[in-house]
Amino acid sequence: MTTHTHQTAPTQYAEANGTRFAYRRFGKAGGVPLVFNQHYTGTMDYWDPAVTNGLAKTREVILFNNAGVSSSSGEVPASFPEMGANAIAFIKALGLSKVDVLGFSIGGMVAQEIALQGSDLVRRVILVGTGPRGADMAASQSHAIFSGIYDPPEHLWLAVHFSPSASSREAGLAFLKRKWERKDRDPEVSAEAVAHQGEAIGKYIAQHEGVLDYLKGIRQPILVVQGSNDMIIPTHNSYVLQQNLPSAELIVYPDANHGSFYQYPELFVAQATQFLDAGFKTPDGASERPSFPSVPSSH
Repeated sequence: MTTHTHQTAPTQYAEANGTRFAYRRFGKAGGVPLVFNQHYTGTMDYWDPAVTNGLAKTREVILFNNAGVSSSSGEVPASFPEMGANAIAFIKALGLSKVDVLGFSIGGMVAQEIALQGSDLVRRVILVGTGPRGADMAASQSHAIFSGIYDPPEHLWLAVHFSPSASSREAGLAFLKRKWERKDRDPEVSAEAVAHQGEAIGKYIAQHEGVLDYLKGIRQPILVVQGSNDMIIPTHNSYVLQQNLPSAELIVYPDANHGSFYQYPELFVAQATQFLDAGFKTPDGASERPSFPSVPSSH
């Protein structure tokens, strides 16, 4: 176990394919590390320390900025398959031969590509608040939320991640306080990087013909996590993932929006840890499903 935490882990760099990737590692070394893939416009400092430190108690956690994001060099590609390839290059540059992968929002779209392209590299996957290629975004409030004006500006993330209820908003304010506990922070993403991420999203959701076929090629055990009313990537997209992935579990948190795991960090850490430690196999072998801690009632 390293003595470092989310708040203190030093930023390190790894070179791969001409890109200098910024990353931080902390937690219990020796097992299969868990590599985090971040949401739209986010950096390593946008993760919730309650989640990262919680998971780091039982495994090594690796946070990184993909190519062109914040303190990493290079350019953000305008497609998720290319982002996935860059992530695989980063993982291999660390000398790792087996990893678990967590992806949140567009990071979940990248995580699917990592699992698909790096089938021998990736053991298990956690997908939070995300969707498949061709995701149905008709009910998404993403444009209205991200184009809104907030006072203070950081309250944008209350609207993105949390529901309007008093309890969810209270959890959101606690998250924002935790998020700013680290003082030596990454620079914000550039306008060019954000534009390329937006272009990648547009390409991803524009796909239609046979769009879900690729999911059959993702054979690893998957945990899909979602809020009951995701206003960024609508909740039903997670049901589509669970129904079309060969070996997927689905957890839906009540009264929760896009950042459901930030609203229930202790429960998420317990359930994610149980999933990552469980002995169930892919559809090619015997299946032993994890028994998750219960999801709280919405009442």
